[in-house]
Amino acid sequence: MTMRWKAAALLLMVWSMIAMPVFAGWNPHEEERAKQTVRLFQKTDPSLSRFFEDAYGYTVFPDVYKGGILLLGGARGKGMVYEQGNVIGRSSITQINVGPQLGGQSFAEIIFFRTKADLDKFKQGSYELNAQLTAIVVSSGVATNTDYSDGVAVFAMPKSGLMAEASVGGQKFSFQPY
Repeated sequence: MTMRWKAAALLLMVWSMIAMPVFAGWNPHEEERAKQTVRLFQKTDPSLSRFFEDAYGYTVFPDVYKGGILLLGGARGKGMVYEQGNVIGRSSITQINVGPQLGGQSFAEIIFFRTKADLDKFKQGSYELNAQLTAIVVSSGVATNTDYSDGVAVFAMPKSGLMAEASVGGQKFSFQPY
């Protein structure tokens, strides 16, 4: 494959992760997907119930799609934002990674906010998680020994795909209230 084709393939991959449908309003299907994801996380690790009970709010991303080739990759997904158990809006996640990587995968992610101030910071619409704060991969009992870091706890569950990487990046989020 020539360098021109590799560049075109990379551009197409990155564009497909960035181009997401425009939201036209509340969609009950999106909310149901978020509820299914919450149930899956709780079933996989019942000790996560303490986060659902104690957190002021949380954001659920049922499907985040991630891909990378050569030295550039990224991820994109959309989800629902909850405040004290009630849906208050939607969010999108965008991630850019730099470093050796190859492959693609999908995963689900939940971000818990300990206090109202932590959630309010997220709701400002330009929230970022840096590369030092990594998501805890959910398995049975993992939440027992996990706590908040700077008012946030992040859990992820791989769904499908295979990806090899040694990259650095961060996640950026948007918020749209209902």
